[in-house]
This record gives sequence, structure tokens and C-alpha cells, in this order.
Amino acid sequence: MLEPLNEGFLSRISDLLLCRWTCRHCCEKCCASSCCQSSEDEVEILGPFPAQTPPWLMASRSSDKDGDSVHTASDVPLTPRTNSPDGRRSSSDTSKSTYSLTRRISSLESRRPSSPLIDIKPIEFGVLSAKKEPIQPSVLRRTYAPDDYFRKFEPRLYSLDSSSDDVDSLTDEEILSKYQLGMLHFSTQYDLLHNHLTVRVIEARDLPPPISHDGSRQDMAHSNPYVKICLLPDQKNSKQTGVKRKTQKPVFEERYTFDIPFLEAQRRTLLLTVVDFDKFSRHCVIGKVSVPLCEVDLVKGGHWWKALIPSSQNEVELGELLLSLNYLPSAGRLNVDVIRAKQLLQTDVSQGSDPFVKIQLVHGLKLVKTKKTSFLRGTIDPFYNESFSFKVPQEELENASLVFTVFGHNMKTSNDFIGRIVIGQYSSGPSESNHWRRMLNTHRTAVEQWHSLRSRAECDRVSPASLEVT
Repeated sequence: MLEPLNEGFLSRISDLLLCRWTCRHCCEKCCASSCCQSSEDEVEILGPFPAQTPPWLMASRSSDKDGDSVHTASDVPLTPRTNSPDGRRSSSDTSKSTYSLTRRISSLESRRPSSPLIDIKPIEFGVLSAKKEPIQPSVLRRTYAPDDYFRKFEPRLYSLDSSSDDVDSLTDEEILSKYQLGMLHFSTQYDLLHNHLTVRVIEARDLPPPISHDGSRQDMAHSNPYVKICLLPDQKNSKQTGVKRKTQKPVFEERYTFDIPFLEAQRRTLLLTVVDFDKFSRHCVIGKVSVPLCEVDLVKGGHWWKALIPSSQNEVELGELLLSLNYLPSAGRLNVDVIRAKQLLQTDVSQGSDPFVKIQLVHGLKLVKTKKTSFLRGTIDPFYNESFSFKVPQEELENASLVFTVFGHNMKTSNDFIGRIVIGQYSSGPSESNHWRRMLNTHRTAVEQWHSLRSRAECDRVSPASLEVT
């Protein structure tokens, strides 16, 4: 029993080596196996690649099912396999098997669908020759007529006005003859030992007479000039000289120091602004001089006569006020701290100013309470550090407004108005509204902020609460 099994096993192994087409069930050659003639199994390829049914063979199977062309095992003559006495296959069996396999494969090849012919042109690689010119996309460009070309220019950008930089190309004599605003004499020097810049304002000459838009001035023939000094771009920390009364040739002889590192000083621009003091209205700017400090020898120092040029800022600023607000919901108290002010408008020719701050609480459009600070003599940069408390219930807080007015104390006549701001429901500007909103969002915490003072007319125009106070 073992010998026939071994012979059959060796026969099947030899079939596998001689033929790549085998049956899935009996491992016999496809042309000789009987199970493949009536079965629906497919023929698969055995090899080093995955066994997968060829698509052309699948097409032949579908055609066989439709009945277009029926191929059976009778097309290929089958010869029964006989073994030799020694257990080996005869040469006639081998030749017949080879012949049957050849017939089977040729019949399958004849049923393979023909592949369509595709005409593929060769792709050329390499540099274009001199005869071939590369095609570039054309760019549409609009051609301007002469009238359209000159219409694109804006003459105002090329005109010589007070804010133009073309004045740098003019000499002092040309500037003086063109604007006729006078000249200013000043000097600068940097102290490397103490790290500060000294600016000396000496004198001015040929200042123009004052221009008044009303008849309130007593003396229209002479000005009351003074000079404001700052280092751009920082205009907040400015300094100013005293006021010289009724003169077009003032002599100042005043020195001012700025604590600033040497390298930082070279990046700044010295701005000197000559202002005409007016007790009854806003102060008017006569002219200005600007000197980039990188263009001068600060250590060696020097003094210059410079012609004044017009300034785009016709009126000087009224000053700034530092305030702190704090609200306590449990106690219903609104606390206000007036800390300090700086660069206030000068209201007295000889003594500077005697400023104080008036605080008024307005509920809706009704004045509720008024308080004020003490006045400080002879200064435009007062330090107050005074606190005030107003009783405001929490349900009435959203309708409350605080009016801050800075006056210059005057014992002979009425106090001189300097500036005003309104904080609260009817705020006088975005900065004031932001301060009030920050206080509402942070109860029990003091909120500090600087505010630029505004004129009475400006506050009355935007804030109804300003109209309810004096």
C-alpha cells in the first residue's frame, strides 16, 4: 500500500515541476485532470508572484457561460496515465502530456482579447535649440495717455508747505524771507560724566506781531512769547521757559537738562516751539525749529541761530491729568484719586500758574456733588495726591458721570480755565470711556490712567454732562 502512494506522490511532484498550471483540488495537470472539465473552479498561476486569475481568462469564462464559445475536455484528447513497472512515467506519457498542455495553452491564448493600439509620441528632453523660441504668456499692460498719466499725480504732495521736508534744502536767510517768523538762538551739549543733555534757550528776534481773532486783547502790537522744548518722538516730557511780556525780541537765558543715554540722545530730534501766551484764549504757536541730534557734535557742543518755520499745530496742548478710580459695590462708594498733572497751560505771565482740580458728580443730567483740590502756586506740573469719595449706589452707577476741570487760581478775578475731561456715562472721548469701562470690570481695584485735557467747547459738544456744570 505504501509503494503506490509514494509513486503517486512523486508523480504529482513531477507534474508540478513540469507544468505551472495545476488544479486546486487534485493537484493534477489541468489538461489531464478530470475534475476541471465539469467544475467551475478557476485556473491560477503558481510562481514567485501572487496567484491571481488573469483578466483575459476571466473574460473567457464569462464567454463560456453565455454560450458564445463552449470548450470542453473533448477538445483535448486525454490519454490515461500508466505507470511503468519500475514506478517511473514513460517517455510517451511525458510527450503526450506536453502535447496536451501545448494545445490547452494555445487555445487559451487564442481567446485572449487583443490589446488596443495606442499611438504615443516620444517626449523630447533637453535644452531648446536656437531655432525653437519658447512661448511666454503675454502680459496685458494698460497704456496711459498723457492726460491720464499726469492726472495720477497729486499736486498737494509736491507743494511746499509748513509740514514739508523741502525746507531742509533752504538756507536760513531764504526761510526767514519766505515765512518772516523770526529766528531763535539756542545751544546744546552732552555731559558724558552725568549722562544728561543740556539745552540752553538764549534769545529770539524779529518775532511777528500777534494775530487775534477777537477784540479781547489789550495790546496787539507786542507778543508774550515763551519756548517749549522736547526731544522727539517723546512730546510728553517737555519743558518750557518763562513768559516774556510784550516783546518781539525776548531774552530767555534758561537751561534745561534731559536725563538720557548718549546713544539714545543721538536718535532723538530736538524740537523748540515758540508760543505766544494769551490769557483770554488758547495760546498760539508762532513757529518751530527742529534739529536732528545725530547731525551735531553733542560732546563738543555748539550754538546756532535758526529761522522759525510754520507749525502744523496752531494751538498748544492744554496738559495732562493722572487719575485713579475705584468702586466698592458693598459700600456703594466711588473713590477718586487726583494724583498729578503735567505741562498745564500757563495762565499767569509772571508766576506760571496756580492750578487746582474741580471734581463734579453728575447723575444723568443733574449735578449732584462738587469737590476740589487745593491749588499749588507757581507751577505747571503740580503733584496733588488727594482722594475723594462719592456715594453712588450700584444701580445708579451706570448713569453717573464725573467732570474734571482744571483751573488756574486767580485772587483778583475769576479763575482761569485750563482744561476739562468727562468720565462716565457721557464721556468726552475714547480714552475716558476706556478708563470707566476698566473700572466697572475690576471692582475693589484702583485703576490709573493719564488723560489729555480738552477745551470747554469740545467737551460741551460731545458730552451733555459738561453742559450741566460751570
